[in-house]
Amino acid sequence: MSPTQALHSPIFLTYLVLVAGVLAYAGIAIAFFQWVLHKPMGSVWLTYKGWLIMVPIVTAAVLLGRWAVIVGAALLSIFGFKEFARATGLYRDWWMTAAVYLAIVALAAASAINDPFTGHPGWFGLYMAMPVFAINLLVIIPVIRNQPKGQLQGIALSILGFIYIGWMFGHLGFLANSNNPYGYLLFLVLATELNDVAAFTFGKLFGRQPLRSNISPRKTWGGAIGAAAFSMAVPWALRFSFPHFSTRQLLLTGLIVGVGGQLGDLSISVIKRDIGVKDMGGSIPGHGGILDRIDSLIFVAPLFAHMVHYFNGLR
Repeated sequence: MSPTQALHSPIFLTYLVLVAGVLAYAGIAIAFFQWVLHKPMGSVWLTYKGWLIMVPIVTAAVLLGRWAVIVGAALLSIFGFKEFARATGLYRDWWMTAAVYLAIVALAAASAINDPFTGHPGWFGLYMAMPVFAINLLVIIPVIRNQPKGQLQGIALSILGFIYIGWMFGHLGFLANSNNPYGYLLFLVLATELNDVAAFTFGKLFGRQPLRSNISPRKTWGGAIGAAAFSMAVPWALRFSFPHFSTRQLLLTGLIVGVGGQLGDLSISVIKRDIGVKDMGGSIPGHGGILDRIDSLIFVAPLFAHMVHYFNGLR
């Protein structure tokens, strides 16, 4: 990946035109509803402005190349974990939080360096083994501190935060080492966001029965089923992203995005509901925090990466 390769990649250029067209259409539609139909669109405008900030940042990272994607994914993991640590009270324990930050940096290093056994970019074996080393580090911190009392909750939250936000989401950065980085990365980002929009839209149109009333009351079975069905069609519509995929892989990709995206969202909702917060943060206007925005990719990225690795290999 490099700026030159990106600007000569038909996949990257197609996504550039596609996303620009979607943003332009969305802006016109919102303006029509507000100024012609006189509908209140204040919150929608705020969300749209958030996208106008996020889309160029993501596009620039992919344009700049492999290192920018890996570093960008690591930074999102770090800031997402910071939100998680603040919300759960773990942030007061700098030993544990610093260890998780160190482990996320180590994940990024494993993604960035070459595999010493194959010479390929990205040390896949080390990346897969990293949770073992991170968990061992977190467990021995109380030994280093000579502090046995009240440590179990901090250890458990740190392990959850690292595995969930660092390691699972970090697979997105590792995909920059694949033989089809533009197709995989840009598809995942766009498809998971379309899945979120589809869940909201179908929920508004057909939502009656709550999906999980005690976790996320606004999510409905109608929205979930509609989004899953919509996401099953997206890999076929964007098949140019991975022309080498078989029918089985296209079906699995649709399932991963349609089901995995919603599970990621619901799992973060479990945490938020348990600790009594609406959003994990407020760093993105109209979108909440970093973790609120990347939650759908937390399940989707590793499931997709391992599916690709199983059928085609990442190289």
